Amino acid sequence: MDEDTSQQSNECPVARTLEAIGDRWSLMIIRDAFDDIRRFSEFQKSLGVAKNILASRLKTLVEVGVFDIQPASDGSAYKEYVLTDKGREIFPVVVSMRQWGERFLFKPHETRSVLLDNQTGQPLMPIEVRSSKGRKLQATDCHRVRVVEGE
Repeated sequence: MDEDTSQQSNECPVARTLEAIGDRWSLMIIRDAFDDIRRFSEFQKSLGVAKNILASRLKTLVEVGVFDIQPASDGSAYKEYVLTDKGREIFPVVVSMRQWGERFLFKPHETRSVLLDNQTGQPLMPIEVRSSKGRKLQATDCHRVRVVEGE
């Protein structure tokens, strides 16, 4: 079964998201884009990923609408990968993964990067899942159902 058929037949939004952006390199590319990296060579230098893998991931991210390709902002012949609105909406996912990693994958006094609010200079509050009424929710407070959009 090809990737398009596999993705379309899966009614789970998590599975579809993983198909579109869920591999390590795609998420690292998106993370770097939030740090204002835009050019192929800059992504390659930052990530140390093989050029063929980077090219493949960027092609997929453009195809699924996470990035647009635009002429370089400095007027050079280069192209830049710019996050779309859809791509910028991935920010909470990246922050959530970062916060989970900060909490569980570092030893005390181990060097790590921290994401700070530009306005206050302070670390971000932990991301929380909230009900429509604002109540903090855990996994046991939720359930899923099948729906057909528009019905």
